[in-house]
Amino acid sequence: MFARMKEDIRSIFDRDPAARSVMEVLFCYPGLHALWIHRIAHWFWVRHCYFIGRLISHLARFFTGIEIHPGATIGRRFFIDHGMGVVIGETAEIGDDVTLYHGVTLGGVSLEKVKRHPTLEDNVVVGSGAKILGPFTVGRGSKIGSNSVVVKEVPPNSTVVGVPARMVMTAGMPSEKTDLQHGKLPDPEAKAISCLFDQLRELERKYQELAADHEALKKRVSN
Repeated sequence: MFARMKEDIRSIFDRDPAARSVMEVLFCYPGLHALWIHRIAHWFWVRHCYFIGRLISHLARFFTGIEIHPGATIGRRFFIDHGMGVVIGETAEIGDDVTLYHGVTLGGVSLEKVKRHPTLEDNVVVGSGAKILGPFTVGRGSKIGSNSVVVKEVPPNSTVVGVPARMVMTAGMPSEKTDLQHGKLPDPEAKAISCLFDQLRELERKYQELAADHEALKKRVSN
């Protein structure tokens, strides 16, 4: 147990440059508190002590602003940065080395008692305010841009942004970096508009050529 706790603390130092001391991390990181309390709630949940599990998770939400259902499955070195407003549903599954920023929702879209929340594979990074809704998989090493709404499966080592989210980057090999540099992400809407302007300019060029040919033909006929 203590080895896992040390691993959690070390993962915060690895991913948050604002962390300056172990004491600061222990007392001032609600994401860490929510994770540790979730492990207790999940222990009760898998032993069918549902009320106790829900009560513990409710208290964690009150103290941290982070709502993690005790039924959710979370891997190693999970990091919630800032954390306020994060919601993780009952059937969500989170792999190792996953990072969530504040305001993220891992939600469901079904009222059936089935798998209805997303699965995040290892090394996924989810930007602040993003919503991932449905029982699909976000592939290993993928990144979700801030305020994106993801409603379908994301391939491994991809980057998606927008509402609804569209894939703007994909890679054959996983990246070593786990941050999400929004300033370097392409804008799919701007790219689409640029393509339309390119097509418009091409149509104007062809029209001008046809108009010139028509004028030349009229001159030949008149002569």
